[in-house]
Amino acid sequence: MTTTASTTAPIADARALGLAHYAARGVLEHVLARHGATFQQQIALRAAVTADAPRTPNDLVTEVRGSLKADPSDIRATLDELLAKQLLVADGAHLRPTDAGRELIAAVGAEAAPITARIWGGIPDEDLTAAGRVLALVAARANAELAALAA
Repeated sequence: MTTTASTTAPIADARALGLAHYAARGVLEHVLARHGATFQQQIALRAAVTADAPRTPNDLVTEVRGSLKADPSDIRATLDELLAKQLLVADGAHLRPTDAGRELIAAVGAEAAPITARIWGGIPDEDLTAAGRVLALVAARANAELAALAA
């Protein structure tokens, strides 16, 4: 008896989303480890590097919390780590990325780019568009649930 592979795509669900997230995050964390950085440090530093204007620590905590749903005290500890590593510098009430911080973000991006291209390459545009719509809807619904739980 022979079996054939199913041509039916699996249905997206919370488990599939989680597995995809952690697989991709694992790749990024491997790259970050070579640079002595953590995932949360990279998210916080990227928020500072890509900001249109200097950000206060509270601004960065709010932005990172919106992305990672992490505890504010953990995010503040991450900002302290970035200051200690001289990847961020205090400038009055604001935190600014240093040249070293900008270089780290650029180096991680450059190293991750070919890996990202291999992971995402060849996926049809219509599949990416459909996935984007579904992921945006899931994120919006999950954020609404988090807000209701916090209320």
